[in-house]
Amino acid sequence: MTMISKIADRHLSRQACIYVRQSTPAQVRSNQESTDRQYNLLNKARSLGWKAEQIRVLDRDLGQSGAAAAKRADFKALVGDVAMGQIGAIFALEASRLARSNQDWHRLLELCAITGTLVIDEDGCYDPAEFNDSLVLGMKGTFAQAELHIIRARLHGGKLNKASRGELRFPLPVGFVFEGDKIVLDPDREVQGAVRMVFDLFEREGTAYSTVRRFQELGLRFPRRAYGGAWDGKLLWGRLTHSRVLGILANPSYAGTYVFGRYQSSKQVGSGDITTRSHPAPQEAWRVVIHDHHEGYIDWNRFIANRHRLSANRTNDESLSSPAREGLCLLQGILLCGDCGRRLTIRYRGNGGIYPVYQCLWKHREGIAPCACLSVSSIPLDKAVTQRLISAITPVKLALAALTNLEERDREIGAQWRMRIERAHYDADLAERRYEAVDPDNRLIAATLEKRWNEATQRLHDLEAELAAFERQVMRAVTAEQKRQILQLAGDFPRLWAASTTVPRDRKRIVRLLVRDITVTKGPEPRAVRLHIRWQGGATETLLVPLPQKRADATRYPSPFVERIRELAINHHDDEITALLRSEGYKSTITGKPIALGTIKWLRYKHRIQAPRPSEGTLNVGQVCEKYGVSHWVVHYWISRGIVSAKQRKSNAPYAITIDNESDRRLQQWVANSAHLHP
Repeated sequence: MTMISKIADRHLSRQACIYVRQSTPAQVRSNQESTDRQYNLLNKARSLGWKAEQIRVLDRDLGQSGAAAAKRADFKALVGDVAMGQIGAIFALEASRLARSNQDWHRLLELCAITGTLVIDEDGCYDPAEFNDSLVLGMKGTFAQAELHIIRARLHGGKLNKASRGELRFPLPVGFVFEGDKIVLDPDREVQGAVRMVFDLFEREGTAYSTVRRFQELGLRFPRRAYGGAWDGKLLWGRLTHSRVLGILANPSYAGTYVFGRYQSSKQVGSGDITTRSHPAPQEAWRVVIHDHHEGYIDWNRFIANRHRLSANRTNDESLSSPAREGLCLLQGILLCGDCGRRLTIRYRGNGGIYPVYQCLWKHREGIAPCACLSVSSIPLDKAVTQRLISAITPVKLALAALTNLEERDREIGAQWRMRIERAHYDADLAERRYEAVDPDNRLIAATLEKRWNEATQRLHDLEAELAAFERQVMRAVTAEQKRQILQLAGDFPRLWAASTTVPRDRKRIVRLLVRDITVTKGPEPRAVRLHIRWQGGATETLLVPLPQKRADATRYPSPFVERIRELAINHHDDEITALLRSEGYKSTITGKPIALGTIKWLRYKHRIQAPRPSEGTLNVGQVCEKYGVSHWVVHYWISRGIVSAKQRKSNAPYAITIDNESDRRLQQWVANSAHLHP
């Protein structure tokens, strides 16, 4: 009677919403009685006076948690309709079905109080506009959120307690299976070989990307295990990806260690909604770590070394970057600035980027300094370190180890291919047995099984052909004579280092095996830097490296050469000076060719070296111009008309003009009577 008394005509004139929700898809599948009870609220709304066409069922939130409204489309639609005053009553099996977050719950209650919307569940009818009903609904919302916290804490505590004993099950990575309650290696030898091949290739190549590329070049496949559906628990073979390699190297299960708490969740605000995301936790924050829990593919020390190598491979931070890349710079990634301590970067300058330079731009980038801390050509630094390595290394033992490693690698790759062929043989034999076991009269099934048998046989033949081609191209047996030649070549390490077949990446790997890092500082000597080398064993050494001259200084002619030109210019002309310097063996500092006439003219002009004085009794063109106050054009006119006597030592050489008393009187009269000079 109390419930009916709160329902007025204004409520019955608006819609009644039946809100149906289950927290997880598993509850929707398993707890169907709860879902049926929520749908039965439709009859309750009819009995309270709402017509069938006024009743709306909101069930799109089935399988969605009520902890947040972000993914609940029907809850958002319900809140919007309540705010518009279109809802007379909200029906729910219990108040916690609407929201388990106090923020969403009180927001809905406030809108219901403003628009006069009722909230009806199995316990009664509530009017949020009334204080007592609002108080009861607020307490129900608080209890619902507290219940969610208690359930979560109880479940998490049980998981943590079970994980502390190493008994909590979780999906195993590829290469492991459950045998009863124990974790063991996958009995499939091909799976084990594929996992071990990933770790071996990473140890040799040094980067995850190179591991993936090498895996593809060897024609190998990598398994993944399907979860759920028709393929649940089955292995699917395909190509290895970069993300899979990173996941394998970061998973401590492969080191035989049981870990719980590798990922932690945190709440973030994005686009106005609070979302929960998981992120990798640092190793020191892992909740449970049990070493030697099960048999692994690598040991714990190797796992830690792989993690450190992956961290060092990063190029987007200020730490040293250790992977050997394809560039020409030998010391890429291991140089430190002696001024600010940051890692030196590489810039390629010149035409086509053929002049690499080591630079430290941190202070300039941060606005602390107007220019770079250090900028030096890579050629002298690489050459100095190369000479030091050649004098320090004895690679014969390394060559023996490399040959042994090469043979072991070929055996592992061959074994992986043979297991792949063996699996194809099994598939073909299985298809054959199934075909032979079928009733011959059942042609529909027999035809399908025959087709599968043919396809399996064809796959077997294709794999055998691929293996034969792969063995011809990649797997090469090293004979005794080839071993002797390799050891002989290893004894001559400088020739091996400079060989065209030795790529820059191989040289960088050799450097990183011996050198941990190098600090570069500017020395007090001009045009020199100091390299403070820290070897892998902990020893240190300092090298003084002279730097080449700047281009302008290298092409500048020395002072003795200029003085020689000044000495010769007293009695010799430019062409004569050029011939004399060529005979003395002087060459151009820019091109290396014999001295040219233009070079002598430029040096005389730059250093203000006067030309030889005219012989006694003769004048040059400039002196005649100065004496009579005329231009060069007038003097050349007099010469061309024969008015003055002039001679040239050779074509294009300066004129030697002879003027006697008679010529001097005639020229002065010419100038005095010139209408152009005296209009």
